[in-house]
Amino acid sequence: MSAASALRDRCRHLGWAVGLPGLALILGLSAAWFTPRLEAQLGAEVEAVARATATPGAEPWLRVSVEGRDLRVTGEAPDAPARDAAYRRLAAIDGVRHIVGPVGVVELASPFVWIATRGRDGVEVTGVRPAEIGASALAEQLTPAVGPGTAVHDRARAALGAPPDFAEAAIYALARLRALAPGGRVMLEDMRLSIVGEAVSLADDEALRMALADLPTGYGLGRVEILPAVVPDFRFVVSREPGGGLTLSGHVVSDAARVEIRTQAAQVSETGQVEDRMRRARGLPPGVDAAAMARFALKLAALMQEGSVSVIDAQISLNGVALDAQAIPEIEALLREGVPAGLSRGGVALSTRPLSPYRILLRRDGDAVTLSGHLPDADVREALLGTLRPRLFRERLIDRTRLGEGAPPDLARVLRTTATALTLLARGEARFADRAITLKGESLYPQAGRRVSDDLSAAMPPGWTAEVSVSSPDAVSAWTPERCAAALETRVTGQGLIFPPGSTTLMPAFYPLLDGIAALGKTCPTLRLAVTGHLDPSGASAAPKPVVETAVESTASLDPAKEAGKASGRAPARSAVPPAAEKASGRSSPKDKAVKVEAKPAAPPEPAPDLAQSRALAIVEYLLQAGLRPEQVAAVPAGTPRPASQGVGIAPRA
Repeated sequence: MSAASALRDRCRHLGWAVGLPGLALILGLSAAWFTPRLEAQLGAEVEAVARATATPGAEPWLRVSVEGRDLRVTGEAPDAPARDAAYRRLAAIDGVRHIVGPVGVVELASPFVWIATRGRDGVEVTGVRPAEIGASALAEQLTPAVGPGTAVHDRARAALGAPPDFAEAAIYALARLRALAPGGRVMLEDMRLSIVGEAVSLADDEALRMALADLPTGYGLGRVEILPAVVPDFRFVVSREPGGGLTLSGHVVSDAARVEIRTQAAQVSETGQVEDRMRRARGLPPGVDAAAMARFALKLAALMQEGSVSVIDAQISLNGVALDAQAIPEIEALLREGVPAGLSRGGVALSTRPLSPYRILLRRDGDAVTLSGHLPDADVREALLGTLRPRLFRERLIDRTRLGEGAPPDLARVLRTTATALTLLARGEARFADRAITLKGESLYPQAGRRVSDDLSAAMPPGWTAEVSVSSPDAVSAWTPERCAAALETRVTGQGLIFPPGSTTLMPAFYPLLDGIAALGKTCPTLRLAVTGHLDPSGASAAPKPVVETAVESTASLDPAKEAGKASGRAPARSAVPPAAEKASGRSSPKDKAVKVEAKPAAPPEPAPDLAQSRALAIVEYLLQAGLRPEQVAAVPAGTPRPASQGVGIAPRA
């Protein structure tokens, strides 16, 4: 067979394959030509179906995208019939092949949970959103809150049951999300806001915590877990200020650690004052215990008059004035043997100078007497201990004093005098600051407290001052007479004590005022009260007198003959001995035997108090029963009553 014949046979067998590339090219060109036109045609028709799902004033709940001849649908229908109707209209469009994607039905969400998570390319929103707010409208409101250039990907589904002012709360939550690093999350669960994540920076951490103090109206905080930002130069600084106070600065690993450090610093501070400038942060070198580091720094700061203790790059350094000459070797020993794991010694620059102010504290508690502060030398210490030991029987004597320069003159003598005065108290403390002494305490007896105050003040050398405040369990607050009179006037002003016509019985409405006056009389032992009764209004008819108004006015044991004589204005005549009494005594009746009865002149009756004075006496009796002493209250003599409109008068008397 010739070569030409062989080539012809070969082409005949492969001819169908030669046309495949051309066919593919033709199909590709036709798809590129017809597909966009088909999608555009379908898009217009499905868009009309989607728009038809909108109610007046709201967005369409149906969202449709065209992919060739397929439709991808999403959204939340208000109910199942509306969803099925939309499906049928889409399926009836000419050219549609498949409808892909679920369309949900709006339901009640309880709890109503909305979550926004910060990612590297924007904010993703999941959970549920209010059905009454369209997805586009909500996204338009939320986008400005996340900051420029940050997209919001809303994948939340519509639901009923949203809390009030949801949009405002969501905007507030998204604004807080800006302070968190990628992965941070904010969540609204009904009316609780939760925040979880890591702060971007120290400033963001502080701003975020300040913002959480001003939540939207009605909303509260749920779970809040905000990790501090990481700093490359974690440091911790304790500064001893002039005067004994402490300033804390640098970084702290958590709020719990902050509370513990501040408590320890208050014990180290001589004044109890601590200024906290620490900021929450992470970045402490591995292997360093934050609590041990803070304790050690504060222990070193306690051995300084002024200066700072700094932990930077895991090195601890000191700079300033040591507490006294003893403090420098003590600090060296601590740096040599007590440095916590993970830390190393840095630079130390310390000097010494006389103490100013020179402080000493003597404290007597229930079971011990404690000495702290500084003394000039060992002889003064021994003299002080020698003064206290013989006067203490059961208490322990605890000596925590140190030796230091700068003591004022005559300190040894004043110390002995003050220590003697302190032993006369049940408990108390004496504080020395240079040549000023403050003695406070409690004495079992007022006389002993006054003697301590007088003796200590008199024993002060020239240039020394002593402020003494000693109380006793039975001591009464010393009010001046002017203050007592003003307090009485304040109590009685506008408080009328007006008896009913003809009555001397105390009314229940009187009791609160009278009890207050009695309490004031106990506070003011020098207060003397005069009580004046009041008359009845002219023409007023007396109220019916009860059978027993008071114990004094009870007539159950009065003789009727005496009452009859009193009513007629004459003294009652002596009544004859009743027959029963005569028989009981063995005497005879006048029928049997004449009995000579010798009449004795009747004693003149005491004038009965008038109505106004009786009312004053009733008030006086109540005040005495309420605790006033007899010399503190008395009724004004008869003849000076007050008008009915003024009521009973209670005023100071000389």
